[in-house]
Amino acid sequence: MSTRSLRRPLLAVVGTLAVVLLLSACAAGGNDLAGIPGPDGEVAGFWLGLWHGLICPITFIVSLFSDTVGVYAVHNVGGWYDFGFLLGASATLGGSAGGGAAGRRSRR
Repeated sequence: MSTRSLRRPLLAVVGTLAVVLLLSACAAGGNDLAGIPGPDGEVAGFWLGLWHGLICPITFIVSLFSDTVGVYAVHNVGGWYDFGFLLGASATLGGSAGGGAAGRRSRR
């Protein structure tokens, strides 16, 4: 076997490991403040998550200019808040079904 034939598999393995390492570094961690009331004594639930998801494009823009505005409430109940946020963000940003339907309409 020549060294040239060994380089391609070695590069593939090294490249794959680099991509896996890069993607694992971007993985989200746990929320240590979930279930713990915030300074106002409230814990965000499903309905507040839904509202935050609906207004996320606006709050994102405002958060770029203000340190006191966050896009996501860290003092939340966990999965139900996340589910509400996801539903609200999907409704506001179009979701995946709307994009597929738009593609089918444009081809006709």
